[in-house]
Amino acid sequence: MKPPTAPSIFRHHFSSMGCPAEIVLYADNAECAATAIAGAESEVHRLDRKYSHYRRDSELELMLQQASRAGGVRVDNETAALLNFAATQYQVSAGLFDITAGRLTALWDRALAVPQAQQINSALALTGWHRVDWDGTRLHVPRGMRLDLGGVVKEYAADRAALQLKSAGIQSGYVDLGGDLHFLGPHPDGSAWRAGVRNPRGAGAIAAMNLHKGGLATSGDYERCLEVAGQRFGHIINPFTGWPVQGLASVTVVAPSCLLAGAVSTLAMLQGRAEGLEFLSTCGLQWMAHDGYFSYPGRDCMLEQPKSLHPRQPERNAKHANISRNNLGSKPSTNTSHNTRHNPGMAGDFTYHFAGGHGQLVAAAG
Repeated sequence: MKPPTAPSIFRHHFSSMGCPAEIVLYADNAECAATAIAGAESEVHRLDRKYSHYRRDSELELMLQQASRAGGVRVDNETAALLNFAATQYQVSAGLFDITAGRLTALWDRALAVPQAQQINSALALTGWHRVDWDGTRLHVPRGMRLDLGGVVKEYAADRAALQLKSAGIQSGYVDLGGDLHFLGPHPDGSAWRAGVRNPRGAGAIAAMNLHKGGLATSGDYERCLEVAGQRFGHIINPFTGWPVQGLASVTVVAPSCLLAGAVSTLAMLQGRAEGLEFLSTCGLQWMAHDGYFSYPGRDCMLEQPKSLHPRQPERNAKHANISRNNLGSKPSTNTSHNTRHNPGMAGDFTYHFAGGHGQLVAAAG
C-alpha cells in the first residue's frame, strides 16, 4: 500500500484593505489549495467593500447616511455584532476605544502638517459613542459623524478568512493582513509558526513569538505617521484630546482571535507607556511592547536583539513636514484621567464567527 503523500505548502499574495496580504497553507494538492485560497481572499475583499471608510461606495458609507436620518437604520447581523463588540470595548476602556473618532482619524491620516486647533475641535464635536443611539439592532448617529472600523475590521477579516480556510478543510496555515494574523494550526509535523515582531524604529525584527494557532495583531506609530520637528504623530488618536497617542511605539499581542488581539494592542497604545505596560502585564496574554528606546517582552516572547536598543536618532522613514516647533501650537497632555486598567473582553465572548441570535459573536473552538 502506497503511503499517503505529505501535504505541500502553498503561498498566495494579494492586496486588500489598503495593505499587502498573504495566505499560507498546507494542502494535499494545488487544486485544494486554490479553492481554499479563493474563498478566503473573497471574504477579505467582501469585508473591505462593506466596511472601508476610504471607499465612498462602501456599505458603511450608505449605512451612515441612513443612520443620520430620523429613526436611524436597522443593521444586519454582522454589522450589529461588530457594533456590539465596539460598544463593549468603549465601556471597558472608559471611552478610549471609540470607533466614532472617524473625523479625527481622517484629519490626521496621511496629513502633511499638524491640523489646526479649530479643525481638531470641530472633529471632537462629532466624536463620542455616548452621542450614538444604538439598541443592538437600530443605529442612529449625529449628522456628520463618521465611524472608523479600521481598528476592528482588518483583524476580524483575518479571523473570517481563516474560518473560510477551515471550512475548506485546511488545518495548517495562516492569514496575514498587513501584519495582523490568524494561525489555523501548526505545521503538519506539529511545530509552531515563528512570527517576528518588527522594529518600530529601524529594520529587522526585535523579537519573535511561536504560535500554533490563534490571532496576532500589532498596533504602532510607525506606519501612516507624520513627523514634525523630530516628533512623531501616529494614526491612533486619543478620542478625548483629538491628538495621536504618545508613549508606546508598538504593541504586539497574541490572543485566541485576531479581533481580540487587535483590541488589546490598540487599548494598550491608547493608555500610554506606564498604564499601557501595566495593563499588558495583567492581561493574561502573550505580548511584546516597544517605546522607541526599549523593548518590553511579555511571557513567551524571545528577544532578537539586546533589550536596550537605544535608537536615539529614530529613523526618519515617516512623512516629513518642514515646520518649526513654534508652529505646533499647544498640544494637550497625553496623561489623561480617562485611562483604565480594565480588561477588554478577555473572557473570550467576542471572537470570530456567528451563531445564534441577532448580532451575537461567539467563541470558536480550535
